[in-house]
Amino acid sequence: MARVYPLFSSSSGNSCFIGSPSGGILIDAGLNCKRLTAALAQNEISADAVKAIFITHDHSDHISSLKVFTKAHKVPVYAAPKTMDWLIKNGHISSTGEGCEVGQECIIDDYSVTSFHTPHDAVESVGYKIITPDGKKMCVCTDLGHITEDVHSCLNGSDLVLLESNYDERMLRTGSYPYYLKQRIASANGHLSNINSAKEVRQLIESGTTRIILGHLSRENNTPQIAENTLMRELGADVSRNKDYLLYIAPIETSGMVVTF
Repeated sequence: MARVYPLFSSSSGNSCFIGSPSGGILIDAGLNCKRLTAALAQNEISADAVKAIFITHDHSDHISSLKVFTKAHKVPVYAAPKTMDWLIKNGHISSTGEGCEVGQECIIDDYSVTSFHTPHDAVESVGYKIITPDGKKMCVCTDLGHITEDVHSCLNGSDLVLLESNYDERMLRTGSYPYYLKQRIASANGHLSNINSAKEVRQLIESGTTRIILGHLSRENNTPQIAENTLMRELGADVSRNKDYLLYIAPIETSGMVVTF
């Protein structure tokens, strides 16, 4: 049985653990090491159960605890080559990191992990496709301005997808953010809106995905209820929640939430 633990998910920090208390992998390491370790412990997972950390991109809400956590626990770090070079150059990890080519499979404790490019304003941004030891497929895909053909191809056929649903278009448009930041968020290399996320989720469910986790919700330009309502409107009455699919909203900070698939 595969398990996903969304530990943190917001513009303040992002990290999720895939595995079990006996071992697994971490996707991103946002916030500080103390809070990340505490979040793992709240789910009865020891820091020593983390066998590798896979970084999606170089922004601070995805790497804040990386330096301290890896120094304390000697965990290998994997990232796309340009991101890995940036992490080493800026002192976030030692030179022992692994610069995995995008599309290259990495095997960690019987977990197969393969990256795919995502359109985001970072050095080199990726999502991850994970095949669990029992053969289940899941994807983690946040921080992208739009769904490319490559992204959709990688997500398609997954048993579970953690997908960004970052902002409500009206809230962003009328909110307090400066104009340049609104433009950045809504750009093709920014973040994924609720409606564009919902359109992709519909296609995924139609192709057999049964578990959806909406993640990386903006605390200023979105709410869990608005993201959920947008998705429900897009799906319509012909797709039945809790029958055709299960829907979850990744918490800002874990309260012990785990999704099995």
